[in-house]
Amino acid sequence: DKVNVNGGAIAVGHPFGMTGARITGTLINGLQFHDKQFGLETMCVGGGQGMAMVIERLS
Repeated sequence: DKVNVNGGAIAVGHPFGMTGARITGTLINGLQFHDKQFGLETMCVGGGQGMAMVIERLS
């Protein structure tokens, strides 16, 4: 199994100001395509911060 089969920001592009929306959209599409219930999104933020978000697909 591969962690990110779609590639990361380097492979897909790193649009300034909308990285989070792109990652979330890719994750939601991936959950539907692979028929999975849960997905994990992680991002680094300026100033050495970071965050993670778990998304659950309801149907």
